[in-house]
Amino acid sequence: MDKLTVVLGDYPHAQPLLDGDTAPEGCTVEPVEVRPVIGAYRRMIRDLEFAVCELAPVSYLMARQEGIPLTAVPVFLNRRFHHGDVQCATHSGIRVPRDLEGRRIGVRAYSVSTGVWVRGVLREEYGVDIDTITWVVDDDDHIEGRVPANVERVTDGRSLGELLRAGEIDAALTGNAGTGRAGAPKAGWTAAAEPETAGDDGPYPLFPEAATLAVDHYLRTGIYPLHSLVAVRSELVERDPDLPTRLYAAFARSKRRHLDAHPEWSAVGRLARQARQIGGDPVPYGITANEPSLNAMVRFAKDQGLLDADFPADPKSLFAAGDYPDA
Repeated sequence: MDKLTVVLGDYPHAQPLLDGDTAPEGCTVEPVEVRPVIGAYRRMIRDLEFAVCELAPVSYLMARQEGIPLTAVPVFLNRRFHHGDVQCATHSGIRVPRDLEGRRIGVRAYSVSTGVWVRGVLREEYGVDIDTITWVVDDDDHIEGRVPANVERVTDGRSLGELLRAGEIDAALTGNAGTGRAGAPKAGWTAAAEPETAGDDGPYPLFPEAATLAVDHYLRTGIYPLHSLVAVRSELVERDPDLPTRLYAAFARSKRRHLDAHPEWSAVGRLARQARQIGGDPVPYGITANEPSLNAMVRFAKDQGLLDADFPADPKSLFAAGDYPDA
């Protein structure tokens, strides 16, 4: 029986798989804990250290483009909306999205998922010329070499939160923390554990009605931003072409096991709220159910210079061949 080393964030709906209760047929699971899980992203992309690993979806696309031997299955363990992530410095004078043009905005790394989704929404929904913005980063991208000229690296050791409160950047994206239990405060972002509100004496949200705007955008476009997928070392798929199908089925069983115990996602905080917002499963798996989001992710990444123009656009081409009924 094959043993798979598996690294995932702390998700209750994946815990039955990590516990071995819903392991893929013919395999045993050896969980490897990496906290925050973003540290495993780098190790998987740069050293292929694990058999199976959660990855940031844009990082996975960039890895495929660079020929790194990783293959994904369409399991998306984490999702979140982003209208509430744009926090503005107290005296920035920013009131509408176009006010961001020509400004300095903090984001953990240029290719981080939050940055890609926020820039895409700002460009497509609000007509913001994101190329006029200076993106101030304080961390490395998982795949290097695609950073445009309008990216500036913090070199004095200060956090983005410190720069925001000092007014040395005009805004920052607060959804950049390391992934913990879905719905828990993201303390890894150093400006604040949670986005500020309009009444605070400090950074304020660009979109005070962020939740309403996010749901409206989802209902109009079908885009529900992806924040993770599951990647497998390609050599394992080549050796066992049925592994992606069995792995996908195991994740689906794991989620069903969790929902049997928590039918309202009551133990998952943010995902429970998102389930109410979208009126359904807050973490749908499969290609068909996620096609609008996958198309948008590729489109945004191309537009932002992270993928080449000829990168395949067909969502099915992004994943290993397999049987992936929506789950």
